Amino acid sequence: MSEAEGGRLAELYVRHAAEATRLAYMLTGDRQLAEDLVQDAFVKLAGRLVHLRDPGAFDAYLRRTIVNLANSHFRRKRVERSYLNRTAAEPPRVGDAPDTGRRDELWNGLQRLPVRQRTAIVLRIYEDLPEQRVADILGCRPGTVRSLVSRGLAELRVHVRSDGDG
Repeated sequence: MSEAEGGRLAELYVRHAAEATRLAYMLTGDRQLAEDLVQDAFVKLAGRLVHLRDPGAFDAYLRRTIVNLANSHFRRKRVERSYLNRTAAEPPRVGDAPDTGRRDELWNGLQRLPVRQRTAIVLRIYEDLPEQRVADILGCRPGTVRSLVSRGLAELRVHVRSDGDG
């Protein structure tokens, strides 16, 4: 990588790293993993900077790369769990944080959703991306995005108590 490309990458990192880390955190629920995914995404995109025709599209490439890396991570975890179950080993337990309020309840409900639904909700609602942009990132049609968000929110309502319920 030339010095100019290194400077450009550093500039893009400063500009996009914080929001990329937030996206990765919302997808994974793990700060350390989110930071690792963002670093991996920038490494993957470093070699492609020369071929980037529209510099304004970098954030879209970065989001797409983070979503793909998160999906790969969860796929590997699924394979690991499957292997552990087949070998009759006890799967590793992830400690549940105490539920300290509505935010934690919503967060826990979000983490129970399938990865694709959670990703669609995070990109569409938290990142406030248009359906077409989310569809591009997920590699599907806008109608699929609407369906994923709708089903995901319906599932969240089941797991998260409404304001009037106890």
